Amino acid sequence: MNVGTRAGGALGIAGVSGADVAPGFGDIDWSAPWFAALAGRGARWQSAALDSEAAMLATMNADARNACHPTGGGKPLAFIAQGDLPPGAAYEAHIAATGCVPTRHNLHDFFNGSIWFAFPRIKAVLNARQADAIAQGGIGPTRGGLRDALTLFDENALLFVSTDPALRDALRGFAWRNLFVDNRAAWGARCEVRCFGHALLEKLIRPYKACTGHAWIVDAPSGYFAWPSGERDAWLDDTVSAALSRDGELSSRRFAPLPVLGVPGWWRDNETASFYDDASVFRAGRYGARAVGG
Repeated sequence: MNVGTRAGGALGIAGVSGADVAPGFGDIDWSAPWFAALAGRGARWQSAALDSEAAMLATMNADARNACHPTGGGKPLAFIAQGDLPPGAAYEAHIAATGCVPTRHNLHDFFNGSIWFAFPRIKAVLNARQADAIAQGGIGPTRGGLRDALTLFDENALLFVSTDPALRDALRGFAWRNLFVDNRAAWGARCEVRCFGHALLEKLIRPYKACTGHAWIVDAPSGYFAWPSGERDAWLDDTVSAALSRDGELSSRRFAPLPVLGVPGWWRDNETASFYDDASVFRAGRYGARAVGG
């Protein structure tokens, strides 16, 4: 993120006019499948955020002190008001150097904080690589390919986890009916999607059919879906963070587009197969996304 121009914060939701009231903390529905994994901590944070910015930061910091997660430079995670970011300091470099995440009183930064707890190692690697790129190249008018890809992951990534190479290939090949209709029973048994990007989570406050995430494909071992949820979370955090830390060719082509509301069980309308006939959303194409894990 460039100095003074934090990524995100504007929803830009298709079909929602600028005259509509922007969603707020009270609009989070923790029963929605994309939010459910964050609900335990998130509901407490939501209550604090509805009270005040100070209460939100205090609650986030209490959890941070208990968790002791490191940021990209090894400093303990903490949250500060956006106004406490020193003038001229680069957002990611500041987090790596101090551990302090500048945080606005809005949904975008609320979800960013949530993901620091859901996948702390992935977030730390993203921060470390951003800070390293800034140290090497400084802050310019554009981020460059590497930092663009890191930001894309941070803001809009989904983790597509699969034990079946055929399902991975269906996603890569835009074979939507194969992935979502013919293999509907595979979801939850041989593949799953986990939301990571905090801008994507913000958009899903008001879900719309064309809402699309950038899927990072993870090949999981055969026993993955028999593991307890906490074990799956830890394996994902370790596996994806390790892949990100050593990927010397990271670019936007490492992702595959995935329309979020197409995920079976995530949207009532997709119970009808014709839902996937909308070529403006479920597009044909070719892609070169590679998988990690194994």
